[in-house]
Amino acid sequence: MQIIITEGRLAKARVLHLQRWQLVFGALGLALVLMLASGAVYHYFFLQAARDGWPVVSQLVRWVVRDDLAQRERYMQENLDAMARRVGELQARLVNLQMMGDRVSQLAGVNADDLQPPAAASTPGLPGTSDAPAKDIKASPAARGGPATTLPSASSATLSALLDDLDAATMLNADIFTLVESRLLEHRLEALLVPSSAPVDGPIGSRFGFRYDPFNGRRALHTGLDFPALAGTPVHAAAGGVVVGLERHPEYGNLLTLDHGNELLTRYAHLSRVMVQQGDIVRRQQHIADVGSTGRSTGPHLHFEVLVQGVPQNPARFLAGGAGPRVIN
Repeated sequence: MQIIITEGRLAKARVLHLQRWQLVFGALGLALVLMLASGAVYHYFFLQAARDGWPVVSQLVRWVVRDDLAQRERYMQENLDAMARRVGELQARLVNLQMMGDRVSQLAGVNADDLQPPAAASTPGLPGTSDAPAKDIKASPAARGGPATTLPSASSATLSALLDDLDAATMLNADIFTLVESRLLEHRLEALLVPSSAPVDGPIGSRFGFRYDPFNGRRALHTGLDFPALAGTPVHAAAGGVVVGLERHPEYGNLLTLDHGNELLTRYAHLSRVMVQQGDIVRRQQHIADVGSTGRSTGPHLHFEVLVQGVPQNPARFLAGGAGPRVIN
């Protein structure tokens, strides 16, 4: 391609020779420059005019991009409406969770109201809030409220605040349920540590209280329950505990003592064989020994005692809470 350049009638003409690749790169360069220029004009002129509200240009820009703006507004409003509905559903579920938590807390002996934080100050701009001083607001302790399932004209700031409140309430309820679970577990452990399971599967021969001593015929206090059984009959732990005593006693014979905590002990006497060692942790109904007739005994049987703070108790009162054995009259 040739381009002839002349400056006048008598001036010498100049010829400019251009190759095809030069034309292509020149066109691309020109297009790039035009694109950059149009982008700069759009950014610094039209957008600035729309932001600052220039009288004529801003309205022209809004008219050109009105469809795009309307579509964006619809999209944002639809998202806000969906989030508002979701927040309402979460609030309703949270109220149900709080009601269930109150019921479970009562069963566990936990007062959920004592765990609630003090009422926060009202936040301006949130639905249902007031700027009145907190000291002028008086509420009945029995007053209850529920969430709105619909949130008209919700804004992103309102939804953000509501989501923060829901998050805090969820964390608080999770803590309450953790405490309730801990208390329920404590009750279960306490139940497991109460000697309410019969140590021997069989009837009771001699009960707690005064009786005539089988050796000298005098009235004396019998401090436990006797379970007559064949020698070698398994003896089970009446509750979970720790082995704190293994001894050969002149009257009790082979004696095993379990500590169940809270100054509560159980004793298993006249044993022929012991299956555990000092310091072992045993569980309820674990095989810990065998029935025998060692010590001061007239025949094979298990002498079972319960002591609280070192004072003998009637074991039948503890066994009555479980599957207690039958008594031989």
